[in-house]
Formats: sequence, structure tokens, C-alpha cells
Amino acid sequence: MENIIIIGTGCAGFTAAIYAARANLNPLILEGKQPGGQLTTTSEVENFPGFPEGIDGFTLMDCLRKQAIKFGARIQNSFITEVDFSQEIKTLMTGTESFRAKSVIIATGAAPRLLGVPGEKEMYGGKGVTTCATCDGAFYRNMDVVVIGGGDSACEEALFLTRFCSSVKLIHRRDELRASKIMAQRVMENEKVEVIWNSKLEKILPDEDGKVNGIAVSNKEAEKPSIIPCKGVFIAIGHVPNTKCFDGILPLDENGYLVPKTGSAVQTSLPGVYVAGDCADHVYRQAITAAGMGCQAAIEAERWLAEQSE
Repeated sequence: MENIIIIGTGCAGFTAAIYAARANLNPLILEGKQPGGQLTTTSEVENFPGFPEGIDGFTLMDCLRKQAIKFGARIQNSFITEVDFSQEIKTLMTGTESFRAKSVIIATGAAPRLLGVPGEKEMYGGKGVTTCATCDGAFYRNMDVVVIGGGDSACEEALFLTRFCSSVKLIHRRDELRASKIMAQRVMENEKVEVIWNSKLEKILPDEDGKVNGIAVSNKEAEKPSIIPCKGVFIAIGHVPNTKCFDGILPLDENGYLVPKTGSAVQTSLPGVYVAGDCADHVYRQAITAAGMGCQAAIEAERWLAEQSE
């Protein structure tokens, strides 16, 4: 039986592991289908403190992994499909094996919702297709970009990109934005943003180096797709939290994000069970905030375990 099991190996999971290991809790980390989390698909990270020249996402996660191992954390590749938190000792199952622990930190992250159009997968992460303007916007300084979506997230991405980009086209499949009124008003009033109404992304077009060079969009009023030249495509149609196996066990909001206990950012409604990172955070979704939540969760778990042994 483990003192603590951490599910997930993104910034939240590895930070939790570093703190738990330094507290002599001998944590076991279970990494799932994407070791290292979303950040491993980011070509360069410029906004993580301590790296003035920037660092690529894979290297950053590898550093966190090595740091966690250095302090005694253990890592096992296991994808959890079912949990039982009804007893004092928590049980986690994969279908072929099970794990038992006194406490659990859930840091399973979230996956950006993608469209599945031709060129999206091939150019995602470093070749012009991205899902985070805050992370990657500065790389498109003085370039033309497009944002796909029509909700608050898409509008926020578009407005943020106006700080760097020459022009921003917001591609929306309807004739009215789904965003809040104030957010939609800001978009409509910004001279750098042009909304392309009633349009659907059909294909992302590469240049000779395999990087984004434009998109093909269909319009309800046009017979054939039109080509929009651009160097960056920002997909902003939401995220899907990796929380399926906790449905019915822990509180989830309408979008599937884990909901912490009132008054805490990381405690759940069940004693000894904590959350950290993008599986619970649908607002900030940054590496540094995920790491901060991982730190909080580990400290809370350490204190809770100490109380149980008194």
C-alpha cells in the first residue's frame, strides 16, 4: 500500500511528486497515455519562470521528471480506468492491475478539443497549429493568424493575439458569437480582428517546409471553399478534462472539470483526495499555475496524512 499516489505526469503531477518525495512520502506516480502532459507538444516555452532564453516543453518536463526521481518518486506507466474511493484506503484500477493508497492526487490534465481536419494533426505543436495564444502568441509577431471558434475562449485568444500579430481573423460557423456580450463587443470593436461569419474550417494548408501557410474554409453562401493565407491557426473550441473515471465518484461541473471543496483550490469532497492542474482549472490553464496547484495538493496531502497518524 502506498502513502500517496499521483495520477498524471504534467506540471501539476511532477510538482506534487517533488514536494511529496521531499516530505519522505515515497510517492508513486502513474503516467497515462501522454507522459509529460500537454507541454511535451509545445516547441518552446517562454513564460515559465527561470528560463530567460525559453525552454522547449519536452525538455522542461524531462527536467521535472528527473527532479522528482532524484528525491525518491517512482514512476509507473499505468492508465487508470476506474477508482474506488468509498473506503479509507483508496483503490485505483487499470483493468489488469490495481493500486491502493492512503491518499491520492489527481493531476490527469485536459486535452484541447480539436477539429480533426486535414493538416491539423500534422502541423500541431511547433508548425503553426496551436491551442494556446498565451503560450505561443509571441511567436507570431507581425504575422497574420486565424482563430477558430466563437465563444469566450476564442474571443480571448483573438484579442490577446492582437498584441503581436498583424491581423487576426476569427472563423465562426454561425452568424453570431456565442461569447458573452462584453467579450463579443470587444472583438467587434477591435480593428485588428475580422470575424468571418458562417464559415467552417475544412483544411489547413502547409508550405514547402510543412508549416502553416493558410486555411481552406467553406461558407454557407459560397459554392466552393475559399483560401485564407495565414501563418498560425489557433484552435479555440474548448478543452476536454481527463476525468471520465471520476464521474459519479467526485463532483464534476457541466464541462467535466473536477470541482474542489468550497474554500480550497485542491481539496475534494473526499478526505485524502486532491486535485491539481488542468483537470480542475478551466480558467488559467498555464504550466506555472498547474505547478502551483501540484505544490498545494502535496502540502495538503502531507498535512492530512500526518493528522491520520497522530
